[in-house]
Amino acid sequence: MNTIDSGSAIVVHGGAGAGRDLDDGCAHAARAAREQLEQDGDALDAAIAAVLVLENDSRFNAGTGAALGLDGSTIEMDACVMDTRGRLGAVAGLRAVRNPVLVARDVARTPHCLLSGEGAERFARAMGHVPFKEVSDKARRAHQKMIDQLASDGQAMPGVDNNDFARFWNYACSPAFAGKSGCDTVGAVVRDQDGHFAVAGSTGGSAPSLLGRVGDTPIIGSGFYAGPHGAVAATGIGEHIMRHMLASTVYHWIAAGTALDEALRRGVGLFPDDVPIGLIAVSRTEAGAFSNAPMPQAVVRHG
Repeated sequence: MNTIDSGSAIVVHGGAGAGRDLDDGCAHAARAAREQLEQDGDALDAAIAAVLVLENDSRFNAGTGAALGLDGSTIEMDACVMDTRGRLGAVAGLRAVRNPVLVARDVARTPHCLLSGEGAERFARAMGHVPFKEVSDKARRAHQKMIDQLASDGQAMPGVDNNDFARFWNYACSPAFAGKSGCDTVGAVVRDQDGHFAVAGSTGGSAPSLLGRVGDTPIIGSGFYAGPHGAVAATGIGEHIMRHMLASTVYHWIAAGTALDEALRRGVGLFPDDVPIGLIAVSRTEAGAFSNAPMPQAVVRHG
């Protein structure tokens, strides 16, 4: 999906492979972003507003819908923000917060770009983010499905032996492997009326994964990138995305003059078909999304 428009533009995704039946959630998020722009918010305000809607919708693997770790109790989340006004912030392995994207926004106000683990959680509390430890019913069902699949002959993660998760187990409890679960991310890219670009993203983590696993979402250039030529967000299996520095790679293709739609397709084409990958982007004149698996998405434009 690709559109040409020199005004503002918003593209939102809900995770590669999450299914197009969640498009309504992305549409709601895109409307929230547009409202921010109409109220004189800038591109980053709008991108964060979109991601907040998705974090608060437990159907998505972010915030309130974050995935359970292999132990069935741990939740570790990542989030990011970046714009062309110089703001850059991310969190990794963050626990017990409802809206990780807001903590990433707060990190962007500090001397640092990325906070992780205990330090990120302590920072969140210092910034006034109250503890949040609820687990969605969807996350519990997905965890049980994952455990069942790990005990079966099917791969729970493309290209990874199920036994590796027991072999390298690092949770406090013992493994108890008795579908393929979420590697979903949510994200938004925005071009505002002043020609500035921004990206924001959030994920409830990948499952199955070892304790402390960090994917592409908070890694600048891998899961997200914004510069003077546009903004890009990626979704899919982070271990594959990071090897290609996907968001930065696609951004620089666009900056070099590649049509946005072609750049997105080329980026997704770097991966095998059995690895779910999705991309969204805005440039100076275009906005679009592309994935190799059903991906919730929405585009809003304003001339």
